[in-house]
Amino acid sequence: MPGRAGDDYVAFVTARQGSLLRAAYLVCGDEHLAHDLLQDALVKLASRWERLRDEAPEAYVRQILYRDAVSRWRRTRREHLVDHQDPGGELARLRTSEPVEGWVEGAAVRQALALLPPRQRAVVVLRYYEDLSEVDIATTLGISRGTVKSQASDAMRTLRSLLPDLDGWVPRVVRDQERGSA
Repeated sequence: MPGRAGDDYVAFVTARQGSLLRAAYLVCGDEHLAHDLLQDALVKLASRWERLRDEAPEAYVRQILYRDAVSRWRRTRREHLVDHQDPGGELARLRTSEPVEGWVEGAAVRQALALLPPRQRAVVVLRYYEDLSEVDIATTLGISRGTVKSQASDAMRTLRSLLPDLDGWVPRVVRDQERGSA
């Protein structure tokens, strides 16, 4: 990528790398994997930069991040069976009486997010961290809007059971949708 295109790519990566890395980490829950996901997505972007630089390069990178995270989880899930019965009492340790402030930064919330299936985790991160609409989430993940709604509802129900104080944080519109009144 010679000349101006290369300079534009470097400027894009420099400006967006931190935000993209945080999003990747929230989706996969592992710092090293987040770096790998971001690197793979940026390599894919570089090969398409000429075509995408004037369109939506960040949306493209995020789409790759989330889809690759879900794909990696599916592959590794087959390799490593996880015991979801919580033999070590991990769920009890996640419960906290502290108010949920700055919830993305909270260690308990990160741990709770890590317990969600990858698609639910991706939906939660896109919805509440990235502040995307249901339509944008559906496009990013390649799923229907109805699937976005059901995955968000299931994820928030699980997060509320793990972190009861989270209930006060959940936007009213989500609670209304879960009750069927929206």
